[in-house]
Amino acid sequence: MRLSDLDYDLPDDLIACVPADRRDHARLMLARPPHLAVRHHIVSDLPQFFQSGDLIIINDTRVIPARIFGRRASTNGKIEGLFIETRDDEHWQIMLKSGGKLQPNDIIHFDIPNDSEQHSLQLIEKNNEGIWLAQKHSPLNTESLLNQIGAMPLPPYILAKRKLDHADLDDLDRQRYQTVYANAPGAVAAPTAGLHFTDDLLQRVTDAGATIRPVTLHVGLGTFAPVRVDDLNDHSMHTERFTIPSETLSAIKQARTEGRRIIAVGTTSVRALESLPDQFDTSTDYHAETDILIHPPFRFRYIDGLMTNFHLPKSTLLALVAALTGLDQLMHYYQIAVNEKYRFFSYGDSMLLLPEKPNP
Repeated sequence: MRLSDLDYDLPDDLIACVPADRRDHARLMLARPPHLAVRHHIVSDLPQFFQSGDLIIINDTRVIPARIFGRRASTNGKIEGLFIETRDDEHWQIMLKSGGKLQPNDIIHFDIPNDSEQHSLQLIEKNNEGIWLAQKHSPLNTESLLNQIGAMPLPPYILAKRKLDHADLDDLDRQRYQTVYANAPGAVAAPTAGLHFTDDLLQRVTDAGATIRPVTLHVGLGTFAPVRVDDLNDHSMHTERFTIPSETLSAIKQARTEGRRIIAVGTTSVRALESLPDQFDTSTDYHAETDILIHPPFRFRYIDGLMTNFHLPKSTLLALVAALTGLDQLMHYYQIAVNEKYRFFSYGDSMLLLPEKPNP
């Protein structure tokens, strides 16, 4: 697949920079591939589209305050960065930008009000993708330190369009750029399809006869890094960690055995499920890493339907959805969305791709 295949024209005024007034009042396009016709609803209508026995998979990762601000010790210049992950609590992977060229052994200080302790990072090395490895020097563990110095990592285009600094984020952003079922800290971006759910809507989905089960995929650079090659086969995805609880594994296996539909909420849920092997043990949680890149042609083994937001042109997210619908079909749906002035991207509206029957 060529990157140009995933391009489409999007008017700037359709890019959502604030959330809908209520989570479940975002618009919802219902599409049933391979049919061309769509129906227009709002997210609160969801329960009527599920059948008794449907298995709904959500991603319960929690967005961490990954946007960090510090001072370069040698110049006192301001530095902004994005924490990506840590494997041993003492060493961070981060992306940084500053007014000057950073070097190995540079020290970045963080100031915490009313705290006399020293909190800093010492840069070690930068890889070819611009990601620094740094050693943390702080009496606080990573989670506690980020809670003190970090901010919610809203997408840069939202900050730019709203002319905001991360320090200006209000309580609405802190609440709405997080799902109501967020549980496991670790994501540096929200699984945005799940942002539309409320506790009441989850209950009504269950009352409709569906079963909801979680996976945890910590959304990282692999999900939103730009594609810089023309042939998608040449694009390397960043690795992301995921866990599928034993209860969810059992539900997946049973749904497949009984011929019931499995519907994923969000592309991250899809990536976790489709990274499972053909055979797996249901007696214990499944922990793994994935760099799976899903694009046409692709045989889905574990999902039948998908609820997803409208994605950026030329993105791996768009490629994943095209693998489910077919590229021409997806571009047809997106043209309808543009014509009907749906709101796009993280704070935007949603699409439900729903088959009548599960995959054989």
